[in-house]
Amino acid sequence: MTEPKRLAVFERYLSLWVGLCMVVGVLLGRAMPGLMDALRGLEFGQGSQINIPIAILIWLMITPMMMKVDFGAIRQVGRRPRGLFITLFVNWLVKPFSMAALAWLFFRYVFSAWIPPADADQYIAGCIILAAAPCTAMVFVWSYLSDGDPAYTLVQVSVNDLLMLVLFAPIVRFLVSGASSLHVPFAVLLYSVIVFIVIPLTVGVLLRQWFLRTRGRAWFEDVLLPRFARVSMTALLATLVLIFAFQAGNILTKSLHVGLIAVPILIQVYFNSSLTYSLMRYFKVEYAVAAPGALIGASNFFELAVATAIALFGPESGAALATVVGVLIEVPVMLSVCAVCNRTRHWFPAPQGAS
Repeated sequence: MTEPKRLAVFERYLSLWVGLCMVVGVLLGRAMPGLMDALRGLEFGQGSQINIPIAILIWLMITPMMMKVDFGAIRQVGRRPRGLFITLFVNWLVKPFSMAALAWLFFRYVFSAWIPPADADQYIAGCIILAAAPCTAMVFVWSYLSDGDPAYTLVQVSVNDLLMLVLFAPIVRFLVSGASSLHVPFAVLLYSVIVFIVIPLTVGVLLRQWFLRTRGRAWFEDVLLPRFARVSMTALLATLVLIFAFQAGNILTKSLHVGLIAVPILIQVYFNSSLTYSLMRYFKVEYAVAAPGALIGASNFFELAVATAIALFGPESGAALATVVGVLIEVPVMLSVCAVCNRTRHWFPAPQGAS
């Protein structure tokens, strides 16, 4: 009997670590307000909202993830295009718009008795930013757990990363401006894309090519990437501690809001994963492509979302808090989607040479 696949200890308990980061961050924020104010004031230029400590941590977090991306895999797109087209359709034409509609409905109307309009604007913006960035790193974990085709998952991730360079900024600006009263300066958003996508993606690609050429693929994939993964996760947790420290006042006075923010995010995740999975089944895409496609449609590139929300609205903003709630619920929700995929693989046709 095949041993069931399991997450590594860190990924399995990521929600627990995030919760602990929240506790540690809030305690630091209340115990050392002077230090937190000093760290909060460190920016790349006055009024830029790009916090230096958080920016450095996010570069450490994202760059190792970008090293996994192999743009040479895009040449395989023509072999099985249907699965990729469905993924792109949901990721870019459904997901951000459905999230904007859900966030607007819940924060403007359903939760209006508990959430003031100014906070509602921030939470709507944070949810939109979260949904506008398809998952890049963790989707490899979800694909592994659901027996997805790793080569095709790499194709899907690589194409989405390229599209993010040109679609992320205009979609976020259009939806945030339309669904809230907030103004999103396009220059700041473009700067965020350069700082948090272009730079780490370029560095990651160059490092990947250099290490593959000098040390070989086996050493790169089996030795270096696991080491960098620990750096990436440590940077993620340190970033969350700082964000929660900066947001200590908000969290202690608005703890109800954290639970309310999770509601539209949960609905959006299950809606988009179900839609993608159903379309894959309707168009007779094989399971090994359908499962990771549904998981990409459900999960988010939360590292980029957190960085963008901080750059646009500040580390203590409601928008940043909304993106962090996405991190908090990511693992248990995605594990449930993986479980559904594994139990329904018989819905799909047997693997063939093309789909």
